[in-house]
Amino acid sequence: MHKGRLEAFSDAVIAIILTIMVLELRPPHVPSVEALRPLWPVFASYVLSFVFLGIYWSNHHHMIQSTKQVTGGVLWANMHLLFWLSLTPFVTAWLGQSGIASVPVAAYGVVLLCSAIAYTILTITLIKANGKDSDFTRAIGSDLKGKISVAAYVTGIALAAWAPVVSCLIYLGVALAWLVPDPRFERHPTS
Repeated sequence: MHKGRLEAFSDAVIAIILTIMVLELRPPHVPSVEALRPLWPVFASYVLSFVFLGIYWSNHHHMIQSTKQVTGGVLWANMHLLFWLSLTPFVTAWLGQSGIASVPVAAYGVVLLCSAIAYTILTITLIKANGKDSDFTRAIGSDLKGKISVAAYVTGIALAAWAPVVSCLIYLGVALAWLVPDPRFERHPTS
């Protein structure tokens, strides 16, 4: 399969996920600014999830553009990532509607963690497909930020029972760390 098809399919799935997520935002029935106040957790969880999905979309694009080889294993690893990302609207809605309660915050963290693990699996699969001496593999490097992100998600999930707001701040911190597109592929361009 040509990598363009993989990228186009992934783009479409992420676009659908974003569309589903925005459809969960319900306007208030009262036409006043005061009616918006109770909706802040819903909107805040939407913004956080939108940023996370945007980060995945951007980095996925850069990563796939940097590869030369796409195999069947890469296709399945990509589907695994898309599965976890597709759960984002559910946990986003639950988090927003719960007013940042412990169990929804932990569930949100689990989806973030599993998405990060799935992205790592996709990266490993792409390294196998492109070879250990490829430009792609050199661009990936040690992926320290990815490993720190996984540890942060685990910490956020563990803290959710006692300090769900702190967990959300940890999730926000990870998003802020990844907000700038991953420069690894620009430093090591592939042809």
